[in-house]
Amino acid sequence: MSVTAATPEPAVTAVKARSFKAERTIARIKSALRSTGAHLILILVAASCIFPLIWMFSSALKTNATVFTDMSLFPSNPNWGTFATAWTKGKFGVYFFNSVFYTTICVFGVLVISSLAAFAFARFQFPGKNAIYYTFLATIMIPVPGAIVALYILLMKLGLVDTRLGYMLPQINGGLALGLFILRPFFERIPKDLEDAARIDGCGRLGIYWHVAIPLAKPALAVVALFTALNVWNEFMLAQLVLQSQSLMPLQLGLVKFWGGTLTEYPLLMAGMTISVVPIVIAYVFLQRHIIAGVTAGALKG
Repeated sequence: MSVTAATPEPAVTAVKARSFKAERTIARIKSALRSTGAHLILILVAASCIFPLIWMFSSALKTNATVFTDMSLFPSNPNWGTFATAWTKGKFGVYFFNSVFYTTICVFGVLVISSLAAFAFARFQFPGKNAIYYTFLATIMIPVPGAIVALYILLMKLGLVDTRLGYMLPQINGGLALGLFILRPFFERIPKDLEDAARIDGCGRLGIYWHVAIPLAKPALAVVALFTALNVWNEFMLAQLVLQSQSLMPLQLGLVKFWGGTLTEYPLLMAGMTISVVPIVIAYVFLQRHIIAGVTAGALKG
């Protein structure tokens, strides 16, 4: 007696197909709802960050009489002369170039010193290497107010109070720990074969650092440069402590001095704030992709 294999009935097959399609549809709907919810949250967060900047720029285009009465985001008769007045009368031109100078020198100093130190910690072997490295990293946990008194006494004894050098040196020193933390993992990932090939070509240690390590670490260097620029550009407490001469003040301290002297000229104050914000926003927009790449690589390696 022969046994024949049973074949599924067409109705059962159709039910299973409809059930599978329904499950896929439900899964797609759930995924779309999760994606929509996440995007809505991100849009709200972005709007809460962008709206104050738009309102600041809008207020700079209004007059002192309409700044509290005109609620439009872009006034019908914008007063573009506010920026020129703030640049000259408010001395924001002096403050701006001071901030550019301080930021450029500090970024350069941090990049040079931290990259050299990170290369040494990554590629050389010497006694106490890890102990020294983690001691440097521990300085990240020291809050600025906790060291401000000792720093001021040191600068006063060295005669660096109310000088550009006295303002920049502490900031360069403060940025080295973060530079070490980000750059060392990049230098550790350099293949030994590249280093050996560079030695065969006649490169010494500095040659390997300059021709091999630095080109490979460009994403990390961009991250260090951007973080340092943000910190220096937005710095206020050290400037308030060290600098008294108006000709040496950076933008953030200049804003406070201007606000204290012209309390009722809000459009000029908003114009000065806009001048202080725009450069760093532009820098962030162009370098933001390096932040995620550099920090992620450093975190994975560390």
